Amino acid sequence: MFQKIANILSIVSFVLVSSVIGGGYFGYKYVTSEQFQTKMMNKVLGGVGDMMPKVLDQGLPKTTGISIPTLPKK
Repeated sequence: MFQKIANILSIVSFVLVSSVIGGGYFGYKYVTSEQFQTKMMNKVLGGVGDMMPKVLDQGLPKTTGISIPTLPKK
């Protein structure tokens, strides 16, 4: 009886470990693929593109000053 339970548990353990290793491998292959990188770049650049006009309108000054403030000569 104990032998049957131990065999079933070992088979279940093997299936679980195999699925975790397989899922990790295929997940890594997907994340490092060109298709995934292209998809992420499109999402990031799309979000930034929608934000940029609003940020540029609010954040850019009308005029600029001198680049390095210096004390006047005495």
